[in-house]
Amino acid sequence: MPSAPGNRASPPVTIVLLAGTVKIPDRVGHHDYLGGCSLLASLLEQTAGVRAILVRDGWPHDESVFDAARSLVVYSGGGRKLALLASPQRTATLQRLVDSGIGLVMIHQAVSYPAEFAGQAARWLGGAHVAGQSARGHWPARHSEFPSHPVTRGVGAWESRDGWLKEIQFLGDLHGITPLLWSGRAHRGASSGGTADVVSWVYERPDGGRSFCFTGLDAHSAWSAAGVRQLLVNGTLWSAGLTIPAAGAPCAVDAAGLHGYLTPPWPAPFGSRTCRAPLAPTACRTWQSGPRRPPKAPGRGPATVMPMQLPAELWRRDRSSGVGGAATAGATSSIR
Repeated sequence: MPSAPGNRASPPVTIVLLAGTVKIPDRVGHHDYLGGCSLLASLLEQTAGVRAILVRDGWPHDESVFDAARSLVVYSGGGRKLALLASPQRTATLQRLVDSGIGLVMIHQAVSYPAEFAGQAARWLGGAHVAGQSARGHWPARHSEFPSHPVTRGVGAWESRDGWLKEIQFLGDLHGITPLLWSGRAHRGASSGGTADVVSWVYERPDGGRSFCFTGLDAHSAWSAAGVRQLLVNGTLWSAGLTIPAAGAPCAVDAAGLHGYLTPPWPAPFGSRTCRAPLAPTACRTWQSGPRRPPKAPGRGPATVMPMQLPAELWRRDRSSGVGGAATAGATSSIR
């Protein structure tokens, strides 16, 4: 259920989520940016007065969607896969938003930038993952050390084998940067790994804006840890300038609901390797991005349908089946 409402006359706090293009996964839920953003949008809207807008394929057709945004979330492939780097115009748009003080949230590979953009990205985020200078990998870790900060309120310990980006190239003096989480092969989640093992942080920018980064969430299954959900929801709301409750912002979802946010599977001819997941609910308003071309399956010819091209009625689902088991009036929407 949403948290206690505040002044109902106030305009909603709008958070825009840019979901990177979802490709055919090598395993269920891997790099499911759309599913993750759909879930996060629903979790954010458990806080009264928050409105989440989901944009697929990394960038909207109509950039006016950014006009009312208090924060921008990017969950996507990194480097040259980032849609925000696809043209000088897009990068300039993001810079304009940063200059205006918008909050920024970068998840997983969205913290990774080509060398020529590394300096600019570091000024946006406090630091960036840079190919040839940074590292990445998968290893088991236990996360139980959290500094005192609004973003860590209510965050509990968890264990996982996630995929992390580390050895972030931070701004030289770390001014305004607060590390929140560590992970590495040797120290396995302990803060003794030092700056090289920082995998989540916040940055209070000189322009007054706030940035939050989390380099995990390689796969959808990582959302099953309550600590991960709490950190992501708190961090996103904090980036939008909201006050985080002492026990953390609401972020409830049951196992069935979590699974339900997986991006629907590709149809035949991909055969037995195609995941058989429930259809994904979309509990937020969604903007259509660019036209999609079906991918070609190696040796089998092109697929005929992409998930984003499924009939709209297959995407409609009431939020009551996805988050916390509680219905919210008017929460049903569809991908358009």
